[in-house]
Amino acid sequence: MAAQPLFRMIRRLLRSSVRGCSSGAPVTQPSPREPSRPATEELSRQRWQFLREHTAPFSAFLTDSFGRQHSYLRISLTEKCNLRCQYCMPEEGVPLTPKADLLTTEEILTLARLFVKEGVDKIRLTGGEPLIRRDVVDIVAQLHQLEGLKTIGVTTNGINLARLLPSLQKAGLGAINISLDTLVPAKYEFIVRRKGFHKVMEGIHKAIELGYDPVKVNCVVMRGLNEDELLDFVALTKDLPLDVRFIEYMPFDGNKWNFKKMVSYKEMLDTIRQQWPALEKLPEEDLSTAKAFRIPGFQGQISFITSMSEHFCGTCNRLRITADGNLKVCLFGNSEVSLRDHLRAGASEEELLTIIGAAVGRKKRQHAGMFNIAQMKNRPMILIGG
Repeated sequence: MAAQPLFRMIRRLLRSSVRGCSSGAPVTQPSPREPSRPATEELSRQRWQFLREHTAPFSAFLTDSFGRQHSYLRISLTEKCNLRCQYCMPEEGVPLTPKADLLTTEEILTLARLFVKEGVDKIRLTGGEPLIRRDVVDIVAQLHQLEGLKTIGVTTNGINLARLLPSLQKAGLGAINISLDTLVPAKYEFIVRRKGFHKVMEGIHKAIELGYDPVKVNCVVMRGLNEDELLDFVALTKDLPLDVRFIEYMPFDGNKWNFKKMVSYKEMLDTIRQQWPALEKLPEEDLSTAKAFRIPGFQGQISFITSMSEHFCGTCNRLRITADGNLKVCLFGNSEVSLRDHLRAGASEEELLTIIGAAVGRKKRQHAGMFNIAQMKNRPMILIGG
């Protein structure tokens, strides 16, 4: 859709704010130069100016007031998980949303179609553990039919991966992230409070066997727990096409986050460079959240996700839909809007886009910082979707 017709459509839709749409209250039509006061509540002055001047054929609904274009959508398929990872879920578990209040398969696909139509070209399926959902292969297959969607990925704990991956690959799964925080089987059981280490390793090798390159391995580094295994993880990349991604420990409800447990990116990097001084930084990919490095002669690489010590909010292009249908524009923000409720109330595509555009327009320049985040009320990671 061309920029000018799209702008005119946006202006028409913004004749009523989300509040006005629900209450039926009349709203004055914005003038050509400046939106009315109610419209300004939904789109900041910066956003309005951006929409007037921006000529790229990307959806204005998915572009925030700082010009960030959100082309990457993460969809949580379930709140359930077959593990109990310490940094993700409280030991006692979490109260789960009643099944009737979770998105149905058709609702997931309806929202996915809408976002892809507006410019999303990458969707990642998360959870909970997405591979425990019975129709996950069918969901991937139907997403694969969406014109304009370039990549379908999944973030999994790997327990069911070896069994399902051949079918998932045939259905169109293009990218895999596997969570693994230790290479010691006994420590694995302590961290995740369940057995399954060998199933995860089987899943990693099945992904390599089927040609996924790289296979991304997510490792949350926690002081006193697994920071002593950094070099062992790096050594895996010598002969395997892995991208081992070291993730700074992040605060979420119920995970007992403590600054002293967090190992910063620079500390990890220093430790690795002492062993491999030839470690070289790779060029940063557009919109990537990871700082990537490679040891000359190694087949794979390592990366760092520096959410706490060096945020990457300025290039964030990610949106999240939780399993119960809430749109989160920031992983660390506690602001959410229910797309499920609007879907079930019969909202039209244009009304949904207005609601989505208003939420994206309210996205802040950056998150609150690690110490403020730790004090904020937010969902446990298990209920957000990684």
